Amino acid sequence: MGAERAKLRIAIVGRPNVGKSTLFNRLVGKKLALVDDTPGVTRDRREGDGHLGDLNFTVFDTAGFEDAVDDSIEGRMRRQTERAIKEADVALFLIDARAGITPLDMEFARLLRKSATPIVLCANKAEGREGTMGAHGAWELGLGEPVALSAEHGEGMLDLFETIIDRLKAKGLDPADDEAEDDFAEDEESEPFDPDAEVVEDPAKPLRIAVVGRPNVGKSSLINRLIGDDRLITGPEAGLTRDSISVPWDWDGRTVKLFDTAGLRKKARVEGKLEKLSAGDTIRAVKFAEVVILLIDAIQGMDRQDLVIADRAIYEGRALVIALNKWDAVEDHSKTLNDLKDRLEISLPQVKGLPIVTLSARTGRGVDKLMPAVLSVNAKWNRRIPTARLNRWLGEATERHPAPAVAGKRLRPRYMTQVKARPPTFALFMNRPGDLPESYSRYLMNGLRETFDMEGVPVRLTLRRNDNPYTDQE
Repeated sequence: MGAERAKLRIAIVGRPNVGKSTLFNRLVGKKLALVDDTPGVTRDRREGDGHLGDLNFTVFDTAGFEDAVDDSIEGRMRRQTERAIKEADVALFLIDARAGITPLDMEFARLLRKSATPIVLCANKAEGREGTMGAHGAWELGLGEPVALSAEHGEGMLDLFETIIDRLKAKGLDPADDEAEDDFAEDEESEPFDPDAEVVEDPAKPLRIAVVGRPNVGKSSLINRLIGDDRLITGPEAGLTRDSISVPWDWDGRTVKLFDTAGLRKKARVEGKLEKLSAGDTIRAVKFAEVVILLIDAIQGMDRQDLVIADRAIYEGRALVIALNKWDAVEDHSKTLNDLKDRLEISLPQVKGLPIVTLSARTGRGVDKLMPAVLSVNAKWNRRIPTARLNRWLGEATERHPAPAVAGKRLRPRYMTQVKARPPTFALFMNRPGDLPESYSRYLMNGLRETFDMEGVPVRLTLRRNDNPYTDQE
C-alpha cells in the first residue's frame, strides 16, 4: 500500500445467521457486535479494528445478504452490504458448513464472482465431521478453495490469515502492519493530573460522540445528514439500529467517531435477549463517549425516558448536548423550547445550562449548529482551573456565604484543587467534611459552573479532611 492509502479494509459478508458477527468479534478481539440465534441481528455496517497474526485492518460486519432490491428493510440492508464489498480490499464470504449450500448462498456467490474485490470463501462452523463435509461442498460456489474455520472456537484462523495475505499480494497490495485503534478504548491518564498544565489538543485523536435517544427519533438520519452520506439504514420502522455503530468522520479538520445507538425504551418494555443486548450496547457507548447527543422528538416532547437517558449520561460523567429533532414540524417554537427548558431545570438541576440545539435531520435545517455546540461543551468538559485562581474564588465564595455551623461548631473550607478533568472534579479540604450540608456543596458547585464557564457539564466535588489535625481545633 502506498503512503497515501488508508488502513486495509476487510468486509465480512454472507446470508443471515452464518456467524458473521461472531467472526467480527473474533477478529477485533472483543464482543463489539451483538450475537444471537435470531437471523438478521446486524442491520447496519459495523466497523472495528481487527487483528489476525501480524496483520492489522479495519473490518466491516455487514447485514445478512437478502435477495431483495426494493426499498424494504432487506433491500436497504442489501445495498449497504454491496457498498461495503466495493469499499473493501478483501471480502470474506461466510457460509454455514453445517447447513450446506443454500440457494441464497448461490445467488450471493453469483454476485461476488462479478465483483472486482478479492473474495475469500470461508466455511464457518466447520468443526466436527459434519462441518468438514459441508466445507468440501463449498467448492461448487465457484470461488476457489474454501477456508474451513470455526469463528466461535477460533479454529482455522492461521489458514484464513495466509489466504488473506495471498489475495492481497495477488492484488498488488502490501499487507503492512498498521496501528490499531479501539472504538471503546477508555482514556487513561499517563501522567499525574496537573490543573496548571496547558491542555494541548491532539488533532489525530478522534472525538467520540454517541447519539442516543428513544426509538425512531431520527438518530441514524441525523448521522447520515452530518456526514453527508447514507451510511446508516434509515426508515419509518422503529428499532432499525440494534448495534452501536461506529462511523468515522472528519469535521472541519477534526477527527470524529460518531456512535449510532439502539433506541432505549423503558426498562419494563425491553423484551427478549436481543433487545436487552442492544440496550447494554447503547449504555456501553455512552460510557466511553466524550460527548453524548440526546436526540428528542420535538413533536412528542421530552418524556420520562429521555430524562432517564440524560441522567445516565450525567451519571457516567459525560458532556451532554440536547438536540430537538423534527423542528420543522413544530407549530409553536417558543412554547416548545420553553417547556423543554423548564423540564430540564426541574428534573436535571445537577447540570444547569445544558446546550439545546433545534434541528431537522430530514431537511438539514439547524444541523450546522450541532457540532459547534458539541465542541463548546467538550471544551468545558476538559477545562482545567489553576489552583491559585481556584482558591481565590473559594475565599470570595466562603466570605460571601460562610459555611454554616453544625452543633455549634464552625465548618471551615480551607483549600481547593482540581484533581481531574473529563468531567471537572475538585477536592475541598476542610475540617469535619462529613458535616457539610448538601445545600452548601450545591452552592459551591453552582458557583464553580458560573465563575469558570462550566455550565451544562457534570461537576464533581469530593470533600476531604485536612491533613494537619491542629487545623481542626476551634
